[in-house]
Amino acid sequence: MRAAGIDCGTNSLRLLLVERAPAGGAPVELSRQLRIVRLGEGVDATGAFSAAALDRTFVALDEYAALIREAGIDPAHIRMVATSAARDVSNRDVFAAGVRERLGVEPLVISGDREAELSFTGAVRGLRAAGVEVVGPVLVTDVGGGSTEFALGDPDGAVDFLVSLDIGSVRLRERTLPGDPPDAAQLRATRDLVDTALDATGIDFGSVREWVGVAGTVTSLMAAHLELPAYDRDAVHGARMPLPALRALADRCCASTVAELCRIPSLHPKRAEVITAGAVILERISRRLDVPGLLVSETDILDGVAAWALRGD
Repeated sequence: MRAAGIDCGTNSLRLLLVERAPAGGAPVELSRQLRIVRLGEGVDATGAFSAAALDRTFVALDEYAALIREAGIDPAHIRMVATSAARDVSNRDVFAAGVRERLGVEPLVISGDREAELSFTGAVRGLRAAGVEVVGPVLVTDVGGGSTEFALGDPDGAVDFLVSLDIGSVRLRERTLPGDPPDAAQLRATRDLVDTALDATGIDFGSVREWVGVAGTVTSLMAAHLELPAYDRDAVHGARMPLPALRALADRCCASTVAELCRIPSLHPKRAEVITAGAVILERISRRLDVPGLLVSETDILDGVAAWALRGD
């Protein structure tokens, strides 16, 4: 049995093809793909997907549809979730029609809480499968393009607290960080906005013993911290970045132009355009925590969605 999971975020569109393992083991990964399509570009200002963003997304979905057909996957075992950007738009029906035409399934626009829950499950299971010890309480943070999700719980699977904030790397880049590099006033406004949002979460940050980060902002910053000559998923997964190093890296992003950030060999040019906003979010979270560092997981919501598709429920 094979299945396909697709995660459509504000910035990236990702695909994971899996196969059921014998004797109930972890799903076997067949293919993992990423395209940065920036679906949510301009959504914060206009409240709608632009024609250009939809075109970029549909081109990537055509590629994914071909891979799914080649793998012989039945539509009953395809799950596509859409997150922050799709929750906010007035022309969601145009997006949904394009997905149905290409994949034969309906995109599932999930809540921020459901997004956080799937990220928690994917991250913790993936780290443990790699032999990484995860202590609790653990806070899993997913910095996306349009929103940031938090899930606080026990690493054995019990999630006690879920919250989603409308702050993300693309949203903040467009709203408060237009400078290249941003000036002091822009940075101050962004930090104040993030701090205000964090104040309202109700998270007991003092109880956290392990901080796990997932998704492109986190993994890209870890690759930069490790000074990788090219992005290496295996090197990033399970790596830990000390909090002082994270803060120094955030400061470096804030002081750099996009062109300068593009010189980081492991950083995708499209990610370089929005990485500073994501780094600011992580830096502000780090100020509230007393943990050894940021533990990075390459497994996240996409892995949770693929497992769901495999079950077919």
